[in-house]
Amino acid sequence: MTGRPPLIAHIIYRLDFGGLENGLVNLVNRMPPERYRHVILCLAGSNPTFRKRIERADVEVLSLDKKPGKDLGMYLRAWRVLRRVRPDIVHTRNLGTVDLQWIAATAGIAHRVHGEHGWEATDPCGLAPRSLRIRRACRPAISRYISVSRDIAHWLEEHVGVPPARIDQVYNGVDLAKFHPAYPAEVRVDSNDADVVTLGTIGRLDPVKNHVALLQAFAALRVRRPNLRLTIVGDGQLRGELESQAAALGIGDDVMFIGAHNRVPELMRHFDVFVLPSINEGISNTILEAMASGLPVVAGRVGGNPEIVVDGVTGRLYEPSDSAGLEQALLSYVADPILRLAHGRAGRQRVVQNFSLDSMVDRYVTIYDELLAT
Repeated sequence: MTGRPPLIAHIIYRLDFGGLENGLVNLVNRMPPERYRHVILCLAGSNPTFRKRIERADVEVLSLDKKPGKDLGMYLRAWRVLRRVRPDIVHTRNLGTVDLQWIAATAGIAHRVHGEHGWEATDPCGLAPRSLRIRRACRPAISRYISVSRDIAHWLEEHVGVPPARIDQVYNGVDLAKFHPAYPAEVRVDSNDADVVTLGTIGRLDPVKNHVALLQAFAALRVRRPNLRLTIVGDGQLRGELESQAAALGIGDDVMFIGAHNRVPELMRHFDVFVLPSINEGISNTILEAMASGLPVVAGRVGGNPEIVVDGVTGRLYEPSDSAGLEQALLSYVADPILRLAHGRAGRQRVVQNFSLDSMVDRYVTIYDELLAT
């Protein structure tokens, strides 16, 4: 024993812009350094810009330099790294890294955690037979599971076959100092229709995020409400296709694609309404950040969204197959600035009471402590 805090090896696919990765960085930055040390193992490298979000100088980020496809050599490299750094706990996340649990077991790491934060774009409901086979095959190697929503916890029980006693449910947390409303406690509400109303969304440009439906709803609303603007933050495989669709719908001048951005809190404060049209979600960091920023939220009634958005109180939920429902939910806020303000304030209060970053960190520390005590 060296007297140093225990070391956690966090294994993720790639350290880049995304909700899972942002949650990991928040956890590492906020966890008391005298309690735990951290090393991050990335299968496929990291984005240097995003990596700068790690504030602790003692956190090492290592890449396993995974090659495209099935790279058997990557498993040997992972085993060697784990044998060298000797973590007390290994914490993998999502399908892309779950099979590293067996590598951690053969490397002699006694305490092994796996987190489920959502599903893949090619398997939005987590029911693809191959994915389930992989998860079930790795189940014996995993000591504890962490799910970010009750919905995912239920899925782990029902479809992966994990006993409830091995599942801990921990909601993501928000940094309330960074994400806050743009307005003071009392603000004048101007209902002049000439004022621009900005709808905003943040997330990777991926089919599961369903930006196509958002562009179609925005185009329909724009005919009746010429004061509307849409800001799409994020990058991904569909960017060119979505930009072409916006032009074809005649809304190219009113939709701003700004790519991945490192100043999300400031961007949030330029939105009037936050919308997330995903066809599935775990627990969305961006929804929580929008609520902390005092924004009403429009989102599909999928995954963990109903666990954080209170329909008719902090936002509007709609059925993801109902394009008219999305349009109507957005229109209710576009047409009523007082409602926007009321639901935004209620959302901020809900996050303060239930989804603070400190509460999230405390839960993770408790789980890690319990693991080491066994």
